[in-house]
Amino acid sequence: MPKKTTVGGYLIHRLEELGVKDIFGVPGDYVLGFYDMLVESDLNVVGTCTEAGAGFATDAYARINGLGALCITYCVGGLNTLNSVAGAYAEKSPVIVISGAPGLDERARSPLLHHKVRDFDTQKQIFENVTVASVAIENAESAPHLIDKTIDACIRHKRPVYIELPRDIVNLSCAAPTPWKKRAPMSDKDALDEAVTEAAAMLRSAKRPVILAGVEIHRFGLQNDLLRLVEKTGYPIAATLLGKSVVRESHPQYLGIYEGAMGREDVRKTVERADCVLILGAFMTDINLGIYTAQLDVSRTINAISEGVSIKHHLYKDVKLKHFIDSLTRAKLGPKKKGKLRRRVEPKPFKPRKNRPLTVARFFARMNEYLGERNMVICDIGDCLFGAADLVIRKQTEFISPAYYTSMGFAIPATLGAQMRKRHLRPIVFVGDGAFQMTCQELSTIARHGLNPIIFVLNNKGYSTERFINDGPYNDIHDWAYHKWPELLRVGWGAEAHTEDELEEHLTKATKNTKNLSIINLHLDPYDRSQAMERLGKRLSERVKPKK
Repeated sequence: MPKKTTVGGYLIHRLEELGVKDIFGVPGDYVLGFYDMLVESDLNVVGTCTEAGAGFATDAYARINGLGALCITYCVGGLNTLNSVAGAYAEKSPVIVISGAPGLDERARSPLLHHKVRDFDTQKQIFENVTVASVAIENAESAPHLIDKTIDACIRHKRPVYIELPRDIVNLSCAAPTPWKKRAPMSDKDALDEAVTEAAAMLRSAKRPVILAGVEIHRFGLQNDLLRLVEKTGYPIAATLLGKSVVRESHPQYLGIYEGAMGREDVRKTVERADCVLILGAFMTDINLGIYTAQLDVSRTINAISEGVSIKHHLYKDVKLKHFIDSLTRAKLGPKKKGKLRRRVEPKPFKPRKNRPLTVARFFARMNEYLGERNMVICDIGDCLFGAADLVIRKQTEFISPAYYTSMGFAIPATLGAQMRKRHLRPIVFVGDGAFQMTCQELSTIARHGLNPIIFVLNNKGYSTERFINDGPYNDIHDWAYHKWPELLRVGWGAEAHTEDELEEHLTKATKNTKNLSIINLHLDPYDRSQAMERLGKRLSERVKPKK
C-alpha cells in the first residue's frame, strides 16, 4: 500500500474496508470530483431521483448492512436529505452523509456563491442537530484522523454522521490508511456485575417473566445473543413494533407485537401481567407504548439499552447491551420457566370471496399466508404498518419500517436500498397512496437497477391516519392510476384490484413476474381501517381536538 493517498481516496478506502458496497446520491458541481473517484472505485454508485430518496434508501441499506453512505452536493442537495437523515438518527441507523462544498480558495471575501444559504458552515451547523458527529475537512493533513473519528462514532452509536468535503480538498495528498482497528465497546465491570446480579435475582424469583425486545437488538446485531438467552430461559418473548422481526416469528416462544391497547389483547395481558419484564434494546416511544396505553410497572421491569441498565429505580451506567445479555445468559437463573403461551392457531386457508370488496383486514390475512422465507417486508406508516404488525416474519431482521419517526414516503426508496443489499430477497412493499405520491420517483431507480419488488398501494384516496385523528377535506388527495406506473417507466407490470378474487388473480401474475417490479393498486373504502388504526386514531384525537 502506498504511503500517500488523496483525501477522497482515503474516505473511499474506509467505506470499502467497512463493508459498504453501494453508495446512494445525486451529483452536483461541488461534489463531481469526488463522484469521479467513486465511479473509479469498487463501490457501486446508485444515482437516485431525489436526495430525499437517497436518504431513505441509505437508511434501509444501513439497517441491513450495518453501515450505509450517501453522497450529495452542497445545501440544495444536503438540505433535501435532512428529513430522512433525521429519521435515521431517531431510529438509530448508521448512515454516513458525505456532502460536497465550495472550495476553500473560493470563499475569500465571502462571495455569494450558488447554493450558499447564509454562511459557508450553515449546512454543517444544521446537520450537527441530526447527526452524532459532524466534520468539515479543511486540512488534508488532519483528514485521516477526522474521517476515522467520525466514522467510528457512526459505528459505535449506530446513528448518522456528516462529512463535508470542499471540492479543492478532495484530490490533495494525505497519509494512506492503516488497517481499520475495531474498537470493542467497554463496560464498567463493577456496574455490569452488580446489574447482572440484581437482574438475575429478580428473574429467579419471578414466576411469570417475559422478555420484551426492541430495535437496538437489530442495530447492534444482537439477534443471536438474544436467541441464546430466550432458549436458555424458556421465557416467552414479545417485540415492540419498531423491533418487529427481532426473532423469527414462528419461534415457539414468540408472543407477538406488544403495543399496549393498540395490539392484540392476549399479548398485552401476558406482558402486563408478568411479574418481571426484561426489556432489551427497546425505545419506549409513544407508538411502541400504544400512545401511552401500555401498563408497565417500573417496579417489575429490567430495562437494558445501549446506554445502560435500569432495574426498578436503580440505574447502572456504562453497561453495554451485548455484555449485559451475554452475562445474563451465563448467570444462574434457575430452571427454565416456560410461561403460558398462546396456543398458536394456524389460520384457515384463505379463500377469496368472489366480488367481495377488499378490506384492510382481509388483505393482510391473505398476505400472512402469501409471505415466504425469501421475502422481506417493507412498510410505510399508517394502516400499512398497523395492518402488517401481525404478519409472521419467518426470519430475523426482514421487516423494515419507520415505526418511531413515522415519516411518510419511506417505503419506496427504502425498497431500493434494502434490495440493493439483499438481492436474493424479494421485497413485499406496503405503502399508502399518500406516502406513494411523496417518493414514487424512486421507482425509476428501482427499474433501472432491475429490482423486482411487489408493491401494494393501499389506495383509500387520502391520509387515513389523519382521518381517524381529525377528519377534514385536507386529508383527501387526488386519485392516481398507480398501476399504470410500469407504462410510464416502460418496465414492470401493474394491475388494480377492487375485490378479493381480483387480488388473487393479480397475486399469481405478480409472483411469476420475477424479472422486474410489480404494482397492485388496491382500492379500499376511505374509512376502512384496522383495529389498531381505530384505537390509535381515538387516542390521538383526544390530544388534537381542543376541550370544550
